Amino acid sequence: MSEALLVVAHGSHLNPRSSTPAQDHADAIRASGAFDEVREAYWKEEPSFRNALRTVAADEVYVVPLFVSEGYFTEEVIPRELRLDFDVTDWESDGTSADSVTLRPADVDKTVHYCGPVGTHDAMTDVIVRRAETVTGDPDVGDGVGLAVVGHGTKRNENSAKAIEYHAGRIRDGGRFAEVRALFMDEEPEVDDVTDHFESEDIVVVPLFIADGYHTQEDIPEDMGIADDGGYPVPARLDGHDVWYAGAIGTEPLMADVVLERAADAGADVDVDVRITPPTTAVADGD
Repeated sequence: MSEALLVVAHGSHLNPRSSTPAQDHADAIRASGAFDEVREAYWKEEPSFRNALRTVAADEVYVVPLFVSEGYFTEEVIPRELRLDFDVTDWESDGTSADSVTLRPADVDKTVHYCGPVGTHDAMTDVIVRRAETVTGDPDVGDGVGLAVVGHGTKRNENSAKAIEYHAGRIRDGGRFAEVRALFMDEEPEVDDVTDHFESEDIVVVPLFIADGYHTQEDIPEDMGIADDGGYPVPARLDGHDVWYAGAIGTEPLMADVVLERAADAGADVDVDVRITPPTTAVADGD
């Protein structure tokens, strides 16, 4: 039986870069031959969620949401638009532990394995660390370095903060970095005061956002005080610290492997030991 992967993402009518991560990761997986078929669908762009399953030829479809946290989109919008009779209690999740559930769509004759979002998968912890390596150009970064994992934060969805705190805690427990903090745009502790939360001279700031847009390219740099002529230097000197700002984690190539792991956990016949993306050491620049 053939298997298909459907990567679903938010997309945007205003930000042309919003769909880039989904396209790039789908292209990488497609080129690897891991699935017979790989497609993308979006909430705010075409192809849309509503018609996505009708474009898939395979009988078995693994749906992986390219979202950071569990909540409104993963629990309501996506299942509704894909016409899945989904009940959030099927996941039995505490806000970061959604796995997968197997369902039959109401309008097409297919078996759908609906997965939790990539942002809460344990492999995302590795992507955050990789992002720190990428932005600093140091594959061994960590000793004497502080790491800030940044999320949006919102009182409307408590799971938004849970995902950030979950990965920050896992990295902290690993002991690689001198300090690890979870910071937020709209909750305390805030990223505005990033240097107040660290003693380390070098601070790597990794925002847990899927795509680069206003939040990651304008709001967060301005909030931290590193914005400069429409961009930001990497590193930026701020209050006696060197701040290495990484930009949206969703653009990190290793994300493609997290998508694969989500599908594999749901039963897809893929070999997750074969990594799609090799280590990278290119230094990011916000200008």
